Amino acid sequence: MENVVLTIHLLLALALIGVVLLQRSEGGGLGMGGGGGGAVTGRAAATALGKLTWIFAAAFIATSLTLTVLAAQKSAGVSVLDRLGNTETPAPAEPAAPGLPDVDSLLPPPSSDAPLTPTAD
Repeated sequence: MENVVLTIHLLLALALIGVVLLQRSEGGGLGMGGGGGGAVTGRAAATALGKLTWIFAAAFIATSLTLTVLAAQKSAGVSVLDRLGNTETPAPAEPAAPGLPDVDSLLPPPSSDAPLTPTAD
């Protein structure tokens, strides 16, 4: 079911992009005033494309909400952060290879030893 809705969602997204790109620019925001002739001229065609845009947009939102509901039903009801809190890290018994220093000795010094501001000595 989720794959069918996802396929419809992707097709609607492509159709919505196509319909929006076919529309005539009226504001001249991109510097193309929208003048000239062509197949997509006149008020009736703009109204039809506008209605088609609204239909595709409404269907796109509906499929988005449907995908959200389907994903929520499949979830386990547990947050990712809750699952991270249950993991235990094994305590290292000894170094991985002989002769390597302890991990604690490789850490930077605590902040109490470091000066708060750099000084030019």
